[in-house]
Amino acid sequence: MTGSTTETTETHEAARTTAALTAREIQALIPHRWPFLLVDRITAYEPERGYIRGEKGVTASEWYFQGHFPDLPVMPGVLQVEALAQTMAVYVARQPGFGDRIGLFAGIEECRFKRIVQPGDRLTLEVTMEKLGRRFGKGRAVASVDGEVACEALISFVIPPEGALR
Repeated sequence: MTGSTTETTETHEAARTTAALTAREIQALIPHRWPFLLVDRITAYEPERGYIRGEKGVTASEWYFQGHFPDLPVMPGVLQVEALAQTMAVYVARQPGFGDRIGLFAGIEECRFKRIVQPGDRLTLEVTMEKLGRRFGKGRAVASVDGEVACEALISFVIPPEGALR
């Protein structure tokens, strides 16, 4: 455990309002941790547009490359979707009045995989919210590498009441 409660609260509040976020600031907002934290940083946050953009640097040492596939390492598509969902969870956690609540997967529609993602790629994760209520939301999500779409989906999520996940 690092820092005091005051430091943790300050980090959490800064993470809610700053456009760019580091991995540490992301961890102040969502519960995911290594090896399952799939967003390295947030590079844009535009709540007036319902938009957030993050990045994931895909390295040769990722745990999933050991078996998927040893001779042709490919980031599993489901983990690309998870990275998009985590980016969306950061967006939800940054909304005023949501406290410690985050969005949890409820569904995936219109999902398409269009390009493989391999070690050395930088995955850009973009989400544009289509709906955000107190208990449910939905967003259009696109993962890309160098401007080429790797994965796209319409992701829906539920937002449990505060304290429900403890």
